[in-house]
Amino acid sequence: MAAKVRPCLLLTDWPADNELALITVLAHTTTLRGSSWEHQVPKPFLREGAFHLQQIQSVPAVKLERKLGELTVAELAVIDQLLKKRLKV
Repeated sequence: MAAKVRPCLLLTDWPADNELALITVLAHTTTLRGSSWEHQVPKPFLREGAFHLQQIQSVPAVKLERKLGELTVAELAVIDQLLKKRLKV
C-alpha cells in the first residue's frame, strides 16, 4: 500500500490505557480494480472509490488526522457482513 494519507473506516475503538495504541482500519482507495472485495459507499466526504476489504490493518492511533464523517447503521451492517465473509467468520 502506498504510504500516503487516505480515508479509513475505523473498525476498532480507541485503545484502553493497558493496550497498544493501535486502531484497526479499513482503507478507502480511489484506484479501483474491479475486485469483489471493493465496496463502494458514496459519501460527500469521500472521493469516488471504495473501501477495500483486503486492506485491513492496524495503525498507530497518532496517525489518525481528523474525522471526515460517519456511515449509517445500514452501511456499517453491509461492511460488517462483507468482513465476516472475507475473514470466514
